[in-house]
Amino acid sequence: MTPWLIFPMAGQSERFARAGFTVPKYMLEAHGRSLFRHAVEGFLRYAPAMRLLFIARDVKGTASFIAAECRAMGLDRFETHILDAATRGQAETVALGLAGRAANDDSAMIFNIDTFRPDWHPPARFALDAVDGYLEVFEGEGRNWSFVAPLDPQVQSVARTTEKDPISNLCCTGLYHFRRTGDFLDAFAAAAAGGASLWSAGELYVAPLYNRLIASGRDIRYHLIRRDEVIFCGTPSEYQAVLDAPP
Repeated sequence: MTPWLIFPMAGQSERFARAGFTVPKYMLEAHGRSLFRHAVEGFLRYAPAMRLLFIARDVKGTASFIAAECRAMGLDRFETHILDAATRGQAETVALGLAGRAANDDSAMIFNIDTFRPDWHPPARFALDAVDGYLEVFEGEGRNWSFVAPLDPQVQSVARTTEKDPISNLCCTGLYHFRRTGDFLDAFAAAAAGGASLWSAGELYVAPLYNRLIASGRDIRYHLIRRDEVIFCGTPSEYQAVLDAPP
């Protein structure tokens, strides 16, 4: 069984383009390193035991940029999947990268390339191979998140997930784990076949896929972290805040 760490990075970066930036946001720099490197470096302690997968569109020499950045971090177990067209959402981006590459029994952990988790470590409350999946969350507010409704806070089990629908104050950081890649791909296929009118917030997002697993009796958990343990850099204003903050 191979544990995959997947960074979908095929977004259009439209807000950055409108703000005048001419390269993909993961190529921008903050405090002497690219945003790409800030995102990946949080997992360096565990990366040698994982196979990294970067899924991107080929703009501005993306493939060579990824290779150079990974080698600079001492990473050699990585693959790059280049897309030739836009996708219908992050879940489809991940599915296209995994299809034909990962075995059904491989595990998959997905994280955003525009979010930083300095010194990430696995949850202490449960073992990754003892549950069917988990979402990392923090306590927050607003609508621009994926959300988790707890089933039993004592064991951090999940009753339901939503996208852009605040059913609780547990907001997802963008880190999603599936014990079996096959579960993710099956849930994605079912969501994609449902038609756009049934997609959450009009796209194929990752978080809502857990609802299919929960309905089939799978054990899905959440892991609560402090808000200051995660740094978001997905908008020009968040990027400016990173630049203004101490290194």
